[in-house]
Amino acid sequence: MPSPRKRSPSPAVAMSNDAVRHFLAPRAVRMSYRIGRSEQGVLTFEPYKGHLLPMWRFKTPDIARDSSARIEQEFLKFEAAGDFVGCDMARKFLQMGMTRSTRYANRAGGRKYDATSGDLLPKSTDHPGRADKLESAGIFREAWERVKNREAYADLRRAWEREKKEWDKAGRPGVEEEEELKEPKAEAEDQEDRVAEQRKGGKDGAVEVEADVTTGSGQTQRVRSSTRRVKEEHDDEDEPAEVEEAQKPKRKRRKVDSKVKEED
Repeated sequence: MPSPRKRSPSPAVAMSNDAVRHFLAPRAVRMSYRIGRSEQGVLTFEPYKGHLLPMWRFKTPDIARDSSARIEQEFLKFEAAGDFVGCDMARKFLQMGMTRSTRYANRAGGRKYDATSGDLLPKSTDHPGRADKLESAGIFREAWERVKNREAYADLRRAWEREKKEWDKAGRPGVEEEEELKEPKAEAEDQEDRVAEQRKGGKDGAVEVEADVTTGSGQTQRVRSSTRRVKEEHDDEDEPAEVEEAQKPKRKRRKVDSKVKEED
């Protein structure tokens, strides 16, 4: 008799088996995550913020539809990999797409408080783009509702909370190592900022900097950093104000570069 034909696993099962050991961040980083309330931490917790932020847009319903679909797909990938932190961060980005779209629908320019007095600004019902933002909010809401009510997501949260308690009791292993890895990069960035204040550069303004950096374990590493003058730029009209807010540190360095170029 011919041997019975083996059935291929479903795509979801195959994806889970392949991805289960591949997380976006080390365990110590994932265990240091805080769920918080609502969207808390969505624009600060790396590397997940950097991974998801480029996908997040809501200017028009078509853009919101594409954005929410991409982020929801990332949620499912994180879920298949058993990465609760990735799931929760994707859930927060979907929720933020809903709330930010609603804010722009309620007030022209999306500004809720007066920049000078801090007073709550009145809502508007007839400003341009309001209908689009309301539709964008609904698109993100549907995706947000789908992911936050998934049983697998709830199971991952319970498992992550148990693991986090054990990790805390064990003295939070891995935290010091992660901090040591951050130190060389931070010192290199500081060196880059100092050079930006006084650099002269060549034709294209490129400057290469090398520095000896000592980590917390006492080891010395040679760090090389390349900097380049950046011409003054105007913000992309398609870029949401929230993305601009999230990228302020980078934009601040660009302004410094532009000022140095004018003085050269």
